[in-house]
Amino acid sequence: MVTERIQRITAANHALLSFLPIWEEHRHKPYIADFAFGNPQEMVVEGFASALTSSTTPRSKNHYAYKFSEVESQRTVANHLLEWRGQTFDPEDIAMTPGAFGAIAIALGALVDGGDEVVYFDPPWFFYRSMILASGAIPVNVPVRSDDYDLDLERLARAITEKTRLLIVNTPHNPTGRIYPPSTLEGLADVLTDASEKFGKPIYLLSDEPYSKLVFSDAKFTSPAGYYPHTLISYSYGKILLTPGQRVGWLAWTPNMPDRETLRSAIFMAQIAGGWLFPSAVMQYSLAELDKLSIDLVELERKRDLLVTELQQAGYELQSPEGTFYLWVRSPDPDDGAFVERLAERGVLVLPGSTCASPGHFRISLTGTMEMIEQGLPVFQSAISSTAS
Repeated sequence: MVTERIQRITAANHALLSFLPIWEEHRHKPYIADFAFGNPQEMVVEGFASALTSSTTPRSKNHYAYKFSEVESQRTVANHLLEWRGQTFDPEDIAMTPGAFGAIAIALGALVDGGDEVVYFDPPWFFYRSMILASGAIPVNVPVRSDDYDLDLERLARAITEKTRLLIVNTPHNPTGRIYPPSTLEGLADVLTDASEKFGKPIYLLSDEPYSKLVFSDAKFTSPAGYYPHTLISYSYGKILLTPGQRVGWLAWTPNMPDRETLRSAIFMAQIAGGWLFPSAVMQYSLAELDKLSIDLVELERKRDLLVTELQQAGYELQSPEGTFYLWVRSPDPDDGAFVERLAERGVLVLPGSTCASPGHFRISLTGTMEMIEQGLPVFQSAISSTAS
């Protein structure tokens, strides 16, 4: 028998597990327009392969030895954060990780005990709940505001208890594309400060920011790390480079984080105990070059604008995202799973909103090609027309 923990995790992923066979059935068809996941549909950004290739040549006998967080990688991240955000991070306060996925696992391993509560916002990235359950903690979900997808700070304040240890905030937000403004982040810091004082212990904030460079020209990104001292940041290069299979990212904690030395040791042990949660040697050696690269954000915005305009004109309800590479759309059929299956039969793959704990919606990934978009638009139009009739 498998563990009860795995059974609970499996149940938490029922909607995603139900969708995967549909995706597998259709995604290899030559005519399919695949907008289901943030996977690359075009060749990798120029410079990525050469950066990795040059890093494979051994420079010493230890080139492929066990690697912790390489000092040069930590310095690259610290220098970039100073240039990008104007914050001075000590390189030792940056842990190199196998993507944001690994960074979240490390934060949970270092900060959360069994029975603690971890709060996150709905609709969520579909693996938050699973990872919280895997850590032995209790997941607590708080819906965002339905009108603008901003954080509902009043509901958050009511959800925090003496068992709350960690809050996860994802900005820019997958799947809605919302970037939380400074006014919201100031209010969030006030809620967490008040609750920490009330319960006599710090509540940590994990700011999950893998899309923080995928920001459109009509928006501006602000990190929660500038407002609340007990903040950790998780980041992945897999989004800005659109190379999700090459796992490299980082976990950093703010320069004014109390007990930084203790946290450094805890993070390091969580990386080891979690299954050696460090990036490969080659990915770390390549980081200085990879940090300079990006997918075409102008083209991404062009895709966003075209799809938003055409879908709204067709009768779909959606808001234009400020960041990420997703559109969050209300399904014209309340049964989002059934609507997604109908789209799949007509040659378009999208992700049902039920996978993000939000039935009645679906998510479109802008990583599809412009050809896929032009191919898919008539399908979206005919699908909503047939549903309305």
